[in-house]
Amino acid sequence: MTDWRSSLEVWDLEAGAARVILRTPRLIEAPNWHPDGWFLVNGEGRLWRADAAGLQPLETGCAERCNNDHGFLPDGRVVFSAHDGTGAGVHLWDGRQVRTLPLARPSWWHGAQGDRLVYACARGDRVVRIATCDLAGGDERVLTPGVAHHDGPDFSPCGRWIWFNSDATGHAQIWRMRADGSEAAPVFRDDHVNWFPHPSPCGRHVVWLAYAPGTEGHPRDRDVALWIMAPDGTGRRKLCDLFGGQGTLNVPCWSPDGRAFAYMRYAPAAD
Repeated sequence: MTDWRSSLEVWDLEAGAARVILRTPRLIEAPNWHPDGWFLVNGEGRLWRADAAGLQPLETGCAERCNNDHGFLPDGRVVFSAHDGTGAGVHLWDGRQVRTLPLARPSWWHGAQGDRLVYACARGDRVVRIATCDLAGGDERVLTPGVAHHDGPDFSPCGRWIWFNSDATGHAQIWRMRADGSEAAPVFRDDHVNWFPHPSPCGRHVVWLAYAPGTEGHPRDRDVALWIMAPDGTGRRKLCDLFGGQGTLNVPCWSPDGRAFAYMRYAPAAD
């Protein structure tokens, strides 16, 4: 048995290899890469600052049921989803105070382009869809129909496209659509169950998480793989196999220069 549960790692595209940033016995998830070189993760219902020195809890006030849907806005504020008795809501934290956005619930934040947020949501029919709104929380636009599960959205660096995964063709595949919801289509099709596509800030790459064929949802503690391709779907290749799944690559994870990305590897839980 290992003495760690979670391994925060960085994949360097030029080196073609990973390096370990931090290993901890805690279960932590979904690393976002801060421009100053540290990482935002969640664990035990809280948000944490992670780096090679360890974990430091962030004091986000009453938001104590944070999940793995979190990240940074262009101005450095933290946006995150947290649960309460009415479902998952979206919140902003400026380092001092938390503000709750006036969005219907449940809503799970996934990405931002300027003052525009993109997120997964479930409304009257409870089917998970992709929606956008402005930072003030108004002008919600639900972009995908309620005939399939659409999840894991992230803006392209130009803001004209939204990447996401959808099972509209039978099982989860990587899709792309215009920011207004038009021209939605799978970028490719294969037998893997593919989740959480993330385009790089440099616009040259898209990385995603692949489960084995037949996997239902995006479960924790599975044999998975990280794949990468060009935004037009060419050059698809597997980077590595690992033990992970839920928590490995949920949210924007790239370094600001697009040369590396962060992810979580997990050790099997002790019986």
